[in-house]
Amino acid sequence: MGGAVLTAKYNIRMYFEVDGVVEKPDVIGAIFGQTEGLLGDELDLRELQRTGRIGRIQVHLEVRGGKTAGEVIIPSSLGRIETALIAAAVETIDKVGPCTAKFILKDIEDLREEKRKKVIERAKEILLKWEHEKIPETREIIEKIVRDIRSAEIIKFGEEGLPAGPDVPYSDTIIIVEGRADVINLLKHGYRNAIAIEGTSIPKTIIELSKKKKTIAFVDGDRAGELILKELLQVADIDYIARAPSGKEVEELTTKEIAKCLSNLTPAEQYLAQIEKPKIKRAKAQLIPPDVTKKIKEIIGTLRAIIYDEKWNEIDEIPVRELVDRIKKTDEKIEAIIFDGVITQRLIDIASEKNIKIIVGARIGNITKRPININLITFNEVI
Repeated sequence: MGGAVLTAKYNIRMYFEVDGVVEKPDVIGAIFGQTEGLLGDELDLRELQRTGRIGRIQVHLEVRGGKTAGEVIIPSSLGRIETALIAAAVETIDKVGPCTAKFILKDIEDLREEKRKKVIERAKEILLKWEHEKIPETREIIEKIVRDIRSAEIIKFGEEGLPAGPDVPYSDTIIIVEGRADVINLLKHGYRNAIAIEGTSIPKTIIELSKKKKTIAFVDGDRAGELILKELLQVADIDYIARAPSGKEVEELTTKEIAKCLSNLTPAEQYLAQIEKPKIKRAKAQLIPPDVTKKIKEIIGTLRAIIYDEKWNEIDEIPVRELVDRIKKTDEKIEAIIFDGVITQRLIDIASEKNIKIIVGARIGNITKRPININLITFNEVI
């Protein structure tokens, strides 16, 4: 009914309840009919809608249990006072058709305020995008200047002319990195004692320096970094190891990342031990035939022991508590014992006397004397 509002300033939101079942046209009819003449001709809803100062009235309703409830939205381009009068007039409606009704004002929305909020939010987005697109250009200029300055500080060191920070000749500690870009990045973040390998083979200068200074090998977090580290450890005297985060290169690390890597150094001996553990485990596992490995899995939690000859034929299966006495008294040639218990010094001493070569147990206890002719193996190392 009527024309649309040219530019609405406000939305009058009314809640209504009707004691009966009615439809949208009934509600709209009640609004126009019961407010007619209430505020004079100037604020007659039909006339206001015809001239575009009141917009199309929207009604949302639902029927439940024989009653109707919902919301009416009346767009208004009138001033604040006139809009408030319209809202007050609609609140006087007490019938929709033949049914008793109640209309209550929920809110008068200031659409210009909502629009202002949207404008402000959009302005923020524009500014953020603007800063994001423009400011990095300035940053890039600054970083380029810093890189150029740092590059000028790089020296050539040793007979191979390796790229190095200016403090390498004087510092007690050096950081060995893979390439020139790594040295530049460390210089940029204040580390002036880095020197680059510059290639896949380790230069003689690096090997000689490692004998005189404390060395930190700082390599990329990829496969190539692992390979260079492995070669370094073979030919140079490396004290500590630092790795870039997985998949990252030293040349792209931030100040915080570099500091974190260099504060979590791993001693070279510890790193080598970690590498060797899987090899040792594989070697021990190879000592045990597959069918015996299966038997080990079966005796876990049973407190049983099995004795084997040199051809891995089963000699006897007994409770763990009888194992020491059984070995003491036997004259048989025993090659190996597997048992669900702790390998103790007492058991090792008796096994040594009987020339037993392999003892496999749940875990190893406090051992002070470990004979070189006996392989001590835990369940975790073979299964």
